[in-house]
Amino acid sequence: MKSKYVILASALLISVATFAQKDQIKSAEKALKNGDAQGAITILKDAENLVVNAKDVEQAQYYFVKGNAYLDLANKKVEESKNLSLAAESYKKLIDIEKESGKLKYSTQAATSITQIKGNLINSAIADTQASKHADGAKKLYEAYLLDKKDTINLYYAASTAVNAQDYDAALPMYEELKKVNYSGKGTSYLALNKATKNEDGFNNANERDLAVKLGTHEKPRTEAIPSKRGEINKNLALILVQKGRIEDAKKAVADARKANPEDSTLLLTEANLYLETKDFETYKKLVNEALQKDPNNADLLFNLGVISNNAKNPADAEKYYLKAIEIKPDYTNAYLNLAALKLEAEKPIIEEMNKLGTSAKDMKRYDVLKAQRESVFKGVIPYLKKANELDPKNEDVSKTLLGVYKALEMTAEAKALKATM
Repeated sequence: MKSKYVILASALLISVATFAQKDQIKSAEKALKNGDAQGAITILKDAENLVVNAKDVEQAQYYFVKGNAYLDLANKKVEESKNLSLAAESYKKLIDIEKESGKLKYSTQAATSITQIKGNLINSAIADTQASKHADGAKKLYEAYLLDKKDTINLYYAASTAVNAQDYDAALPMYEELKKVNYSGKGTSYLALNKATKNEDGFNNANERDLAVKLGTHEKPRTEAIPSKRGEINKNLALILVQKGRIEDAKKAVADARKANPEDSTLLLTEANLYLETKDFETYKKLVNEALQKDPNNADLLFNLGVISNNAKNPADAEKYYLKAIEIKPDYTNAYLNLAALKLEAEKPIIEEMNKLGTSAKDMKRYDVLKAQRESVFKGVIPYLKKANELDPKNEDVSKTLLGVYKALEMTAEAKALKATM
């Protein structure tokens, strides 16, 4: 007889707990409707221990209200990133519960909210990167990826942004995951000029773009091929592994990538750069020659070889590759810029020696010799800077450098004419 009372008492306790939980959820809903999202969260936290034993429909309601409360706080810019993540977490739990129970009441609304959260995270990440808060931006982009793993472009941008933040510990697993899912990023961009903003807008497909042109809001439609990002991914992965001292892993990463993409010249360059980083110059030279044999008239390849040679403190080879790139592609702005920068390197030791000279007759004579050498350096870079300025007149660094050279050579008329265009 006593055991029956115990069973009855237990049943009453569960019943009371269920009613209490329902009341708390209703109270939280009421607080949220009245604009007190933080109050709603506090109420729900008190019911957290009880919700585990609740019915599926009540658990789903609990996480729905909780998600709505966190999203409301995020929309009010209260710890936006944190609350967006917590809202998404609640909605995902709700969807899992309803999927398992087969009773879908809140899942559609929750999925819509998750899409909104994903958009908010991406927009917030863009704002962060524009404000040079790259680490925050990378974290938000990665969270956006976790909400929708089919949208792998967010993982790619998260990894790239983490690299910009120099947060290689965060970037490494992202690049490893990109490699695991075999991300390419290859595709097509559909672009047209916005008549109102004068900026080029992107469209999801050719039909959308062509409709905008037909409606008159856009003009000058064009289609642009988006190259594969695998070379860049494997390059960054390898370089991070090198930085962490995982040399053999880095070599394997690039070798595997080359086997999978034998025609990708960027991977060949990545491997060459890797052996350069590890001071294996023989293998480096072998790979450089292999790259040239495969594609001797590829201006981009030659330009990159110029960069690698310059990094290897081999200015003669760097100059040779830059000049060859210009020969193939006469409007290669960056090749002209790098050539000018390469030539200007010769000024540094001249200036250092000039600064050490005294006022003796011997020193003054040496000063005149060095001054003539410096002027010769400046005269040598003028053709490259002028061409770069002609190709990219909006590049302030180019125009300022050219102006500085004109002033150093006392070319007053040229300096005045250039300044008028700046």
